[in-house]
Amino acid sequence: MKYLKKKWQQLLSAVSNRGMQFMISVSFTLVAIVGMGFIGVFLFQSYGKASEEIIINDSKQLLNQVEINLNTYLRNMMRISDAMYYNVIKNIDLDESSMSQELNLLYEVYKDSLVSLACFTEEGELIGSAPVGYLKDDTDITAQSWFSSAVDKMENLHFSDLHVQNIFESSNNRYYWVISLSRGVELTSSGKMSGGILLVDMDFSGIRQLFTKVNNQEMGYVYLINSDGKIIYHPKQNLIFSNMLQENNLAASKYDDGAYKEEFEGEDRMVVVKAVGYTGWKIVSVTPMDNFFQNFNRTRMMAVIIIFLSILLMIFANQFVAVRIVKPLKRLEDSLQGIGVDKEPQIYIGGSPEIQHLGETVRSMVEQLRELTDDIVREQEQKRKSELDALQSQINPHFLYNTLDSIMWMVESEKYEDAISMVQALGSLFRISLSKGKNIITVGEELHHAKNYLEIQKFRYKNKFTSYFEIEEGIEKYKTIKLIIQPLVENAIYYGMEYMDGEGEIHIRAYTKDRDLFIEVEDNGLGMPEEQVESLLTDDTRVRSKGSGIGLRNVHQRIQLYFGKEYGLEIISEPDEGTMVRIHLPMTEEVAQEHKEGA
Repeated sequence: MKYLKKKWQQLLSAVSNRGMQFMISVSFTLVAIVGMGFIGVFLFQSYGKASEEIIINDSKQLLNQVEINLNTYLRNMMRISDAMYYNVIKNIDLDESSMSQELNLLYEVYKDSLVSLACFTEEGELIGSAPVGYLKDDTDITAQSWFSSAVDKMENLHFSDLHVQNIFESSNNRYYWVISLSRGVELTSSGKMSGGILLVDMDFSGIRQLFTKVNNQEMGYVYLINSDGKIIYHPKQNLIFSNMLQENNLAASKYDDGAYKEEFEGEDRMVVVKAVGYTGWKIVSVTPMDNFFQNFNRTRMMAVIIIFLSILLMIFANQFVAVRIVKPLKRLEDSLQGIGVDKEPQIYIGGSPEIQHLGETVRSMVEQLRELTDDIVREQEQKRKSELDALQSQINPHFLYNTLDSIMWMVESEKYEDAISMVQALGSLFRISLSKGKNIITVGEELHHAKNYLEIQKFRYKNKFTSYFEIEEGIEKYKTIKLIIQPLVENAIYYGMEYMDGEGEIHIRAYTKDRDLFIEVEDNGLGMPEEQVESLLTDDTRVRSKGSGIGLRNVHQRIQLYFGKEYGLEIISEPDEGTMVRIHLPMTEEVAQEHKEGA
């Protein structure tokens, strides 16, 4: 499976790298082949179905004719039986006369199709027969199937299976295959009525000749079975009776009249069944599908030749069309190579009206794109400068005023060293905030900026809190965007420390994990409920009244803007348990050029 998948991918890659002319020619050819294939399959199936229906109809007509002939044969047996019963038996008193003469006369009339006529009592005693009149000594007539069937249902006519009639003595020891018709009769003896059995044995050669004629066809064969599926006639009857050949006769006995497809001994066959009137017999026509499809060989070969010639013609036609279409497009493609290289590329305009229009459209589009690109470059440069200016202007003037006021107070109180330290920290703060116009700085610089900010706030809040730094060694070299820690520290002071009476703690940690960089700012302040935490990074309507104005959401969006949606801020807080804000950044020492901004 993997090998086939690999080969398929290689084929797709090879095809995709070919030119438009090849693709058009191949596509048109494939469409033509598929179309002709569908049409060929449809016509072939339609022709096959129509031929199949013709074969089925022919088989049904043949079976109808066989049924007519077979009914003639059976009615002839019934006429003989009726003539013997109604014209002879009913008019004879056995004590006064014999029926032998009448039996012989009737036999002489129908001897071409008759083997024997006989009449028995219910006890199996022979009353009369023709042409022979002696039973074998060891014969038990009551055990014969035709006799027992007639005794069980005296009012019906009973047709037996094919059998050899050997109950009579034969001078030449010759016995015939017969179909027996037996029926119950009323015998008169001394004016008294008693039951008896009339037997008519018809020569089976009549049925054999009838079926032999219809089995001369090459398509299949026809055979005859009784209601139980026992074979009465089959063209290969001797082989079947000697178990050298098998037939699906038991399954056929369960079929109703109609056509069926079946598989027997690995061979697909078409079977048509026709019931024979009141006998329960069934005529079965079998046509092997291999013989059926032999008639399609010539048609199939002609269809293949026509399709092959059509495909060749289509390939040449498709190639011609592809060249006519692709040549001007190729020239247009070559002229487009100058886009991005030449300041004013010469776009080809030629070929059909559609391609000319395409060339003119491309030329106009190139000119518009050049103008739009220039405008976008200018707008982006201006936007970057505006964003940087806006970022720098977000430093809260209130914070700056309070810091300068604190410095003035220190000077007036002659705390010159504290004032100098506070001025130095403020200067360092603004120096890193500006960062020479760069927006990307190292983690070390950003941490240093946060430390300066904390020093200033400690002067303002008179050591109301204590800060702790836990920095992983070597982490200072990695890159980050600036002003992301200071807003978190600012929030920790204003919202965590403001209402505390001392013992405030702010922990700043920086560490790496799984090729990512994490910076955490945690305080032990009042904390906040979960619903407030969820809105901090998503609520656009939230307004800050204190701090630098940069805000957590600002930091979160800037990180995702530069490094992707998988990075940003995570806030963990519970009421009275404090708050921790975690910064998630990629651990990188280089930043793509588009992430850098110039002043």
